[in-house]
Amino acid sequence: MPLLAEFWADLNANSGIYMRCANPAVITDKSCYEANIYDERADPSFGTGAIQHITKANPMLKAGGKWSTYEITVKGPQVTVVLNGTKTAEATDSKFASGPVALQFGNHGKAPGGAIKFRKVQIKPL
Repeated sequence: MPLLAEFWADLNANSGIYMRCANPAVITDKSCYEANIYDERADPSFGTGAIQHITKANPMLKAGGKWSTYEITVKGPQVTVVLNGTKTAEATDSKFASGPVALQFGNHGKAPGGAIKFRKVQIKPL
């Protein structure tokens, strides 16, 4: 599944794109793969560009305050995240074999977080 999404995030936004969500009724970073959007995360290695809980972002890029583009490919056990043309994370993991895609808005019900906007979200089956 190649996924292309343009997004704009405040500097303090906590968001992401979830893939292969195992349970559509409970969508979290532990029940799906998540391409994280979170520049000000306490542990920045799993910030913007990382696959949350799977692979740290390398290089660690920032997306806050501007329009950015994610190109995410999930094929078999391979997950690749490209932020603004730079590969930031790649992993081989078979934890989630299938499931829907979801966009994370808000800050998990915690203290107010920054704004997030998505546009031109495109998904193409492989």
